Amino acid sequence: MLLAFDSTQQALRAEMLLEYAEIEIDIRPTPKEVTAGCALSIEFPTNKLEEVKHIIKEEKVEIRGVYFKKDGKYVTIEEATANYNDEGG
Repeated sequence: MLLAFDSTQQALRAEMLLEYAEIEIDIRPTPKEVTAGCALSIEFPTNKLEEVKHIIKEEKVEIRGVYFKKDGKYVTIEEATANYNDEGG
């Protein structure tokens, strides 16, 4: 999973909060397919999605979106859910 941001300040703040919560993360360049205002993204394990979303919401961290790779390209969680619902899932 990948968190993308519009500002470096928010990316660094999220990094600190997630590390404090002992979630294993990697800071990496934002993939070119992901439109974001910040060159930094945070990669984290899929099984930590709900915990990450909770921390982001509780601490009011501003994010561009949560992405994952599907069929070789990045899609947002919202897009995947919408597509899943459109397909009757």
